[in-house]
Amino acid sequence: MAASLRPAILRHIRIPVQPLGRHVLPSWLGSIRLMSGHGDDHLDRAEVVDRVLDVIKSFPKVDPSKVTPEVHFQNDLGLDSLDVVEIVMALEEEFKLEIPDKEADKIDSCPLAIEYIANHPMAG
Repeated sequence: MAASLRPAILRHIRIPVQPLGRHVLPSWLGSIRLMSGHGDDHLDRAEVVDRVLDVIKSFPKVDPSKVTPEVHFQNDLGLDSLDVVEIVMALEEEFKLEIPDKEADKIDSCPLAIEYIANHPMAG
């Protein structure tokens, strides 16, 4: 079910994109991590855990006190499949990567999200 919802949601989302100067970032971007093109910039696992937990804790339907690195989105947090799709999309945005639908459908818990992102070479 989540596989059919994700493409439907993505078709209706519009994200404004502006070309940026080489060293000038607009103020609306806030804090952003700039990455070099070298292979030594892979994210530290502890940072991945912290950022994944922050994304999940900030989700409106989640009680932040229940979020742990072991939490299951549906069983422990009571989220439905659409909520899980939205969390995966928020994780994609946070880490500046695209998770293929086939892989996104498997991510139903913090451990799986952390594992996927920690092992993704393009996660930023």
